[in-house]
Amino acid sequence: MTATILLTPTVEERAPSALPPRLVLAPGETTPVLIDGAWWPRSRDLTAELPALIEVLDPLWGRITRVTVNPTFWPVIPRKVPVQGHVVHVGWFEAEQDPHKLLLLSYTVGRWDLLVIPPETEPAIAARLMATATDPSRSLTATGLIHEAERFRIAAEEAAGSDSL
Repeated sequence: MTATILLTPTVEERAPSALPPRLVLAPGETTPVLIDGAWWPRSRDLTAELPALIEVLDPLWGRITRVTVNPTFWPVIPRKVPVQGHVVHVGWFEAEQDPHKLLLLSYTVGRWDLLVIPPETEPAIAARLMATATDPSRSLTATGLIHEAERFRIAAEEAAGSDSL
């Protein structure tokens, strides 16, 4: 399986779904403990963001038929999203699902869990999260990875501040 990171800036004239998803997947020969990859959407609009993600994943993982999210960070959760010739059902779970995780279900492969990096995340932090999310030695949950990245960001800012003194 090929891992892809696209950190190109968003082109304002194009719709978010017209741009390739910013996505990295764990190598096929490893079995991540809790996370199968990381996705950095450009917005919190599932209707606009999911089609491009699923179009990339369908050939790799088999047809994605269902997606679940935690509604904490998604203002609108559509019940269905059309994706190149089929419809993906979208559901949500509050207490049962990590708010920073997207769960995908496929007919042929089963279940996949992706870390969802908040759209407003700085590119350097997002790149770090994408790398750590697919490290097979990691055993943190999606929220654990986000919290670790936040602690790293704060430490880096403090170090930069003390260097300037």
